[in-house]
Amino acid sequence: MVESNTPELDAVFHALGDATRRQMLRDLAQTARTVGELAAPFAISLAAASKHVKALENAGLIRREVRGRTHICRLNPGPLASANQWLRYYEAFWTVRLDVLDGLLQAERPPLASSVTPLTSGDTP
Repeated sequence: MVESNTPELDAVFHALGDATRRQMLRDLAQTARTVGELAAPFAISLAAASKHVKALENAGLIRREVRGRTHICRLNPGPLASANQWLRYYEAFWTVRLDVLDGLLQAERPPLASSVTPLTSGDTP
């Protein structure tokens, strides 16, 4: 199990907690992009986009390369693996619990009576 009380994992979930940053990661999964290219699909300033990029960078989810005045961002998927491992633990936890609940519910369900015939519209109860 991944240690759940780490600053790195906190930073990853913080970064993933914003829809703009999640979309930026999706875009970076396709190809490297500049900060301006990452900002383009959104109605945000370049300064706001830079703050999002900084949050992704602090989480280790992206790497930024500076070429003169151009900042090129690339996806670094490694920290996503830690978050995925943490989530998979709870997926297994809840799958087991839900399977137990399903078994209990199935055990309480009355058996279907095969000898009972359904009423037709002309029958009286």
